[in-house]
Amino acid sequence: MLELKNVSFTVGGDDGHEIINNVSLTVNDGEFLIVTGPNGGGKSTLARLIMGIEKPTSGQILLDGQDITSLSVTERARIGVGYAFQQPPRFKGITARRLLSLAHGSELPEDECCAYLTNVGLCSRDYLNREIDTSLSGGEVKRIEIATLMARKLKLAIFDEPEAGIDLWSFTMLVETFKTMSRRKHNSVVIISHQERIMQLADNIAVIANGYLKTVGSKAEVFPKLMSELGESCGFRGGNE
Repeated sequence: MLELKNVSFTVGGDDGHEIINNVSLTVNDGEFLIVTGPNGGGKSTLARLIMGIEKPTSGQILLDGQDITSLSVTERARIGVGYAFQQPPRFKGITARRLLSLAHGSELPEDECCAYLTNVGLCSRDYLNREIDTSLSGGEVKRIEIATLMARKLKLAIFDEPEAGIDLWSFTMLVETFKTMSRRKHNSVVIISHQERIMQLADNIAVIANGYLKTVGSKAEVFPKLMSELGESCGFRGGNE
């Protein structure tokens, strides 16, 4: 279980700008949480705080009762926290198969690597020995990154706007992948997104705006109200951005 207790994050010192303001949030084991809200509201910053890329100005972050607030990204990764970037890094000279094995922590048999790639909509024969370099599209790299998270034994997987910058076909495959993850319930999943199709997969939805947690609740409670209040003009619906 992930717990955020009165977490705040300020940049620029004492007179700086507060990006996250006193956020308290719980993500239960096996929960599929979507964090949404307007652009610039603090969603991605919250994800980086959970992963340890940024450190809170105040407050606590706990995982299964352990205070991880001061732990580094590497230390959080070791205890089972995974993070998928909006723009995944590329690794020239490293194949998809090698990257999956590195993520898993030991050499993976070829059939298991193929299964992970198939689960994210990639033909394993075409991608197993491909290098993670500029020859791959953004959507391809993003799906391989998701496959590496699936290959890890995670307590918590965080995806920061997985739909950003990818084509419609890749987006459709991502949605199917998240549906699979949602059904399995083998770990907790936090997705930063404002895409309606992704929000429809949620157990719970949290809305972050202007650095504040505006609301959190079940999809049945939050989603209809969110759609009716924000509509087309707020960027919560429609195509990819």
